[in-house]
Amino acid sequence: MRELLSIVNLTKAFSQFPSIGEKTAERMAYALLEMDQEQVQFLMSSIIDVKENIRHCPNCGALIDTSTCPYCNEERDHSTCIVVPYPKDIMIFEKMDNYHGTYHSLNGELSSIKGITINDLRINELKERIKKEGIKELILATNPTVEGETTALYIAKLFENDDVTITRLAHGIPIGSNIEYSDKLTLLKAIENRTKIK
Repeated sequence: MRELLSIVNLTKAFSQFPSIGEKTAERMAYALLEMDQEQVQFLMSSIIDVKENIRHCPNCGALIDTSTCPYCNEERDHSTCIVVPYPKDIMIFEKMDNYHGTYHSLNGELSSIKGITINDLRINELKERIKKEGIKELILATNPTVEGETTALYIAKLFENDDVTITRLAHGIPIGSNIEYSDKLTLLKAIENRTKIK
C-alpha cells in the first residue's frame, strides 16, 4: 500500500507530543484534512505565537509573555518562595488565587535514570535569590516521587545552615502523582498543612 508522505510526516510530528501514540497522531493528521483553511491558519499562527512570544523569566524561571515578570514584581511577598520542578507548575498554584509569594522553577528534578544532576537544576539561581531578595521560607513543591523527594532532601541539606526556613508541601497530594494533576482544594490543603524540614 502506498502511504501518503505528507500524512506520514505529520503523524511523526504529532507523535512527538507527550502521551500521543502513533494511532492518535495519525487520527490528528487526518483530522487536519477536515479543517477549513481558517482553522488551519489559526492552528499554525498559534504554534508560531507560542514559540515567538513565550520565554523564561531569567529570575524565577516562570514562563511569561510580558516584558516584566508578574511573579517577581514588588507587589508579591518576597519572604516566601514556592520551589517547583517545572515552570508550568507555577500556573497551578496561581489558580488558587490566594498565594501572593514568589516562585522558583528548578527546571527539573534529580534523576539518575534521566541523567538529571544538580548542575542541570537552577540551584545557584535560587541561592542568589535567597540573599538578594531576603527570602525567609522556601516551600518545596517537588513531586511526591522518588525524584521529587530526593530533590527536596538535597535542597533542605544545602540550606540547613542558612537563615531560611525549609518546608515541604503536606502529602495531601497522593504519592506517585504529579502536581499538575492536583485539584485546587488538594493544593490549598497541601500548602496549609506543609511540614517543616529544617
